[in-house]
Amino acid sequence: MERHNVRLSIIIVSWKVKDLLQKCLVSLQAERRALDFEVWVVDNHSQDGTVEMVQAEFSWVKLIASQDNNGFAKGNNLAIQQIVSSSDYIFLLNPDTEVKPGALHTLVQFMDDHPEAGAVGPKLLNPDGSLQPSCKSFPTVSTLVFNSLFLDVLFSKSKIFGRYEMSWWLHDDIREVDQPMGAALLVRQAVIDQIGLMDEQFYMFFDEVDWCYRIKQAGYSVYFTPEAEIIHHGGQSIKSAEMRMSVHWHRSLKRFFQKHYGIAEWVTGGLIAGMFLGKVIVGASLILVLMRLAKTLFCF
Repeated sequence: MERHNVRLSIIIVSWKVKDLLQKCLVSLQAERRALDFEVWVVDNHSQDGTVEMVQAEFSWVKLIASQDNNGFAKGNNLAIQQIVSSSDYIFLLNPDTEVKPGALHTLVQFMDDHPEAGAVGPKLLNPDGSLQPSCKSFPTVSTLVFNSLFLDVLFSKSKIFGRYEMSWWLHDDIREVDQPMGAALLVRQAVIDQIGLMDEQFYMFFDEVDWCYRIKQAGYSVYFTPEAEIIHHGGQSIKSAEMRMSVHWHRSLKRFFQKHYGIAEWVTGGLIAGMFLGKVIVGASLILVLMRLAKTLFCF
């Protein structure tokens, strides 16, 4: 197949969010005159009319209709492996997003201007236009402890206790970060050629964290820029399977610790179990304190 050059290849892995995906593709369609890009939609066996909708309304989109729900990492890899264009950049984009005018051009220009950058994430907004925090530091044992004791909530403006969520930062300036949210993550194609595809052992969650960690280990920087804005409806695909997604989250966190920190499986499992137990104990204690305070104040 003849290769052709495009600046950007956008990959959208979709599962049971047909209407939101439609809005996402409409927002991308509006940007086609401003930038040379291609769009790949990988449908993870939604069975909700997604495939038919894309075929009928967006003939310019390259569609992969999977017969299985492969998860996020494998879904993206399916598209990356089939891309025959010579793209400068790969953009992972969630189906529950809407790209604001000029955002794609801004991200590509940012990468052009920062050759040391392996990846960049845009500013994410909630549907009402408010900020959606989208960057975190890499998880560590200390951040697990702070989380389990609610210290990250009680002292959210602290650069120590709020380190994981970066809750002290307003997402209002360009800066190097550890991990922008995978809902919208632009990665340099040459970096992917160097570090490899996404790790499919992460079925869901921490797959982009692992990728960003590997990007930084390879000597590249990862950035956030508020100059490109994307609306993110947030977590729509996982709402229909929240319990199962919680299991995947904990499994992926455990794998990240084992893979990158060399912590034994039983130790990692203990840490995560301790985090969960700590939340239960602290949460129950807070409820008891509030009940006693209410009883004292209202005399019942």
